[in-house]
Amino acid sequence: MTIAWAHFTPWTALAGGMLIGLAASLFILLGGRIAGISGILGGLLRPARGDVAWRLLFLAGIVLVPWAWSLAAALPEASIDADGATLLVAGLLVGIGTRYGAGCTSGHGVCGVARLSPRSLAATATFVAAGFLTVRLLRHVFS
Repeated sequence: MTIAWAHFTPWTALAGGMLIGLAASLFILLGGRIAGISGILGGLLRPARGDVAWRLLFLAGIVLVPWAWSLAAALPEASIDADGATLLVAGLLVGIGTRYGAGCTSGHGVCGVARLSPRSLAATATFVAAGFLTVRLLRHVFS
């Protein structure tokens, strides 16, 4: 994936981060739940009574909001420099990692770090370190 750094605007990134933080805060304050995407999606695999509708609405929002935004403004162009097999393996590894780590970057990195959860701090440090190591190996060692 490539990033158009010439089009990066820190103010919109800051506003987006603040909106994510506000949404996560409201989600825990009003609903008593952590806004961790893997946990929300995983809860649909073994649904509990009365637990499906909000999960589906949450996930629908993740898909529909960018679409709705595209009606008002152009979305940034994204290009992925990987083939389908690489994306499949990467997705499987991320899925396995979220199971072993008991959550994903949204649950640990956004919600858990904000609560100063030791488990989330350790998990987020591991996510970031693994990302650095992966980029280092794939872009600088094996390229």
